[in-house]
Amino acid sequence: MDVHTQGNRIRLLLLANQALFRTSLGRLLASEHTLEVVAECGSPAEALAALGAASVDVVLLDCDDDTEARGDFMLTASRNGYQGQFLVIAAAADPANVALAIKFGAAGFFLKSEPPDRLVHAITLVANGAVWLDQRMLRLLAGQPAERYFPVNGRVANDVLTEREQKVLRGILAGLTNKKIGEDLGLSEGTVKTSVQQLFLRAGVRRRSQLVRAAMEGSLTAG
Repeated sequence: MDVHTQGNRIRLLLLANQALFRTSLGRLLASEHTLEVVAECGSPAEALAALGAASVDVVLLDCDDDTEARGDFMLTASRNGYQGQFLVIAAAADPANVALAIKFGAAGFFLKSEPPDRLVHAITLVANGAVWLDQRMLRLLAGQPAERYFPVNGRVANDVLTEREQKVLRGILAGLTNKKIGEDLGLSEGTVKTSVQQLFLRAGVRRRSQLVRAAMEGSLTAG
């Protein structure tokens, strides 16, 4: 495990089995003035030890290694007190893997085929509490009826949701900020914020990543 400190930036921990990929990604991200690579780890045990020794804002996980093992790591890290975000990196946007990653607590799913500047953007969004999902997956989700996210057999029936809440939910799934959602829908940022808070209350959650997780699971019980 290699540990680095460079200043007051978004603090990152990298978890990837392959040393070449891990080192290359670490160098790439360390070159960004807004980011600080705190640790580069080759195993979940190393990563857990690093989280216990340093403050980390975002953990980047290579889920091509073993999706379920990475899920176990996310659960263990959270139970051990880690309060930052997880951003999964993978070669393909398999729907099952995306759903599994979100279920285990990931705030984003990033494809390795995307350019580096988009990764930096994704990290920044996730670090600030937003959600990042692959665009192809977002189009799939956005095209689903509202009951896909808030099914009748959940805690709240679909007819409780207003049309505005449905549109705001789709904006959240697209990783948009409240301001951008408001611009797209012709609403004030304050109005969007109120709708977001209503969605949180309906889903029984407190963060956008938890709301996305509830949507991916097709239930309102995540929280």
